Amino acid sequence: MSQNIGYRHTIRASYLGYVTQAIVNNLAPLLFLTFQDVYGISMEQITFLITLNFGIQLLVDFLSAGMVDRAGYRNAIVFAHICSALGISGMAFFPALCHMPYMGLSVSVILYAVGGGLIEVLLSPIVEACPTDKKEASMSLLHSFYCWGHVIVVVCSTLFFCFFGRSWWKILCLLWALLPLCNAFYFYQVPIRSFNEEQKPVSVKRLFCEKLFWIFALLMLCAGASEQAMSQWASVFAESGLQVTKAVGDLTGPCMFAALMGISRIAYARFSAQVSLKHFMLGSSVLCVVSYLLAVFAPNPILGLLGCSLCGLSVGILWPGAFSLAAGSLPRGGTAMFAFLALAGDLGCLAGPTVVGLAFAETATIQGGLLLAVLFPIALFLGVLFWNLTKF
Repeated sequence: MSQNIGYRHTIRASYLGYVTQAIVNNLAPLLFLTFQDVYGISMEQITFLITLNFGIQLLVDFLSAGMVDRAGYRNAIVFAHICSALGISGMAFFPALCHMPYMGLSVSVILYAVGGGLIEVLLSPIVEACPTDKKEASMSLLHSFYCWGHVIVVVCSTLFFCFFGRSWWKILCLLWALLPLCNAFYFYQVPIRSFNEEQKPVSVKRLFCEKLFWIFALLMLCAGASEQAMSQWASVFAESGLQVTKAVGDLTGPCMFAALMGISRIAYARFSAQVSLKHFMLGSSVLCVVSYLLAVFAPNPILGLLGCSLCGLSVGILWPGAFSLAAGSLPRGGTAMFAFLALAGDLGCLAGPTVVGLAFAETATIQGGLLLAVLFPIALFLGVLFWNLTKF
């Protein structure tokens, strides 16, 4: 196998890594009501499982900045997939092994959250380090696989339950765990280069002194918030607006959002040679503002759903685009830069839905919450403009 062909396998393994990340974040929510019925746990305990997942991922983002380089990319990414496989499959049997089933579920969440956090930190620098052309296009295509993974998890799991029933949910967990397990072996075989191995990365202290780094951290925070503020509330928005069942609401809300987000990332990967990343991100930010305003002020439910869908199309390039701008502008940032940018993005993923939820509670309408969230894409637009002024 030649090196070029070998690195193609590295990129393919990275694509599957983002599908694993989608399983980590989106499989358990499909089983929450099942957990409640089978184990008798409360909705507050289920809510804590969500917080535990993203909280552990944030902690991993922070700690990995100093640990990944010492452990090595290969060891870290293989370990991440093994943790993900154990956590996903553990939902099927850990509760039965513990005196309190909820503790078993919590252990599963911790395991797959550790894996998901490491995957998020590692995949971007692994692909960025591959000796390939069109880095920005590769990064956009890479991140599109999270979107397709999200769609696949929801659609395939829904079909599984339709054919076999919810009583077979443990088998579903074991089946989904096969993907990260196989991908761990795949990553063990493919060639992996360390990001920026030609020159020594700057220290974390020096990185924090770079004004550009904080601009990119702001871009990541706003990208995560713009994406998740709509994504997490899309199902509620679709159900309340279109008066449909939850299953249809999930397919027309979160699935449509994720599918258009993936299409956006593939579109940029296809046309990156004709459109600069800066202009694509500026245009996407404007479209994101328009989509939020359309969702808020639409005179009928169909236009409101169109605004929700357009939001998925608009946010697609924002997260991978911020990574690509950072890699090009701070080439000596190293793994620590990717780890802290992932941390900023995850903070945005927490902040966006929280802002919408708090505003929702105050205004008693989901539109009131989404209107406040429009501040995030506006801030991202201004951040890209400021980066363009300061990069020289």
